Amino acid sequence: MRLTKITVLAAASVLLLAGCSTIKYNTLEKIGIHKRDLLVGNVKDARDAQKDAQEAFKDALERFGSIVNIENTNLKKAYDRLSDEYEDSKDAADEVSEQIEEVEEVAGDLFAEWRKEINAYSDPVLRRDSENKLRDTEARYQGMIKSMKQAEASMQPVLTTLYDNVLYLKHNLNAQAVGSLKVTFNELEGDISILVERMNQSIARSDDFIRQMK
Repeated sequence: MRLTKITVLAAASVLLLAGCSTIKYNTLEKIGIHKRDLLVGNVKDARDAQKDAQEAFKDALERFGSIVNIENTNLKKAYDRLSDEYEDSKDAADEVSEQIEEVEEVAGDLFAEWRKEINAYSDPVLRRDSENKLRDTEARYQGMIKSMKQAEASMQPVLTTLYDNVLYLKHNLNAQAVGSLKVTFNELEGDISILVERMNQSIARSDDFIRQMK
């Protein structure tokens, strides 16, 4: 199903106003948006959030590198900028986590409904076909969400390292502090490289899941 801008806005209004999942889903179905459509939309949002997070962490690494590799850096300005990059990275990471939670919520509701409705079939051939499709869809979903979770888990060590070094720079605005930061730069660079690669894998799985759900 192709969601128009008006439909998406209407859906957003329902999601904000509906506190009960049943009411929310029933209302959305009346305007032609089913759990399957919501899941695809949420996966797209989670994928895009990961892309944004990749850029945020890359920017933070670049800022970190400019501090440790450029002579005569204005440490006060460097601290302010690195602190901003950390906050941007943290916000991006929080958004990824929120989007993954939304994916899990709708997926759980979709699969529960699907399993329940399978019992309503009177034709055994149709029932068996639906069971096979459910099993295949759940398997693809499990692979995708596992990849998302791995990417999500990779963000925390990077955030911790960034925060520690931002705090250290705040408390020690001198050349000695920059020397100490150099020690962790390579480690941070490696962690962000792993993070970006895991996110690329997660994004690829998300794209594959979206294609197969259409």
